[in-house]
Amino acid sequence: MSQSVAEVRHHPAVIAHHSRRAEDIQLRVADAITKFAGSMTFVYIHAVAFAAWMLLFESSPWPTLTLVVSLEAIFLSTFVMIGQNRQAAFQQIKADHDFVEQELELKTNTELTRAIHMMTTELHRRLIDGGGDP
Repeated sequence: MSQSVAEVRHHPAVIAHHSRRAEDIQLRVADAITKFAGSMTFVYIHAVAFAAWMLLFESSPWPTLTLVVSLEAIFLSTFVMIGQNRQAAFQQIKADHDFVEQELELKTNTELTRAIHMMTTELHRRLIDGGGDP
């Protein structure tokens, strides 16, 4: 059974995380740049641009090209760190949510276990000890 992306249910922490990111223009810009810089389109554009620059536009492209590539590397490494920080924040939000859910489940299971124990004890008392009404 195939579901469209819109029909896929997401973890509540994922939905909250995406909502917060969508509200901040700086984060949306950083996400868009990171998404593009991590694509093969980015690689192809750079390969063509650098080849054209070296072969067609400058007779000695190395000093300027080195400067441009170094500056681009500085900015791209910053976007990589932004992406890593975003992923770490998301993982922490999800871990916190999962912890709360697991604690609630543990509490519920403990209460159920106690209730079952009380019912079993009462049933034992009524059937074995003959202390209850039939």
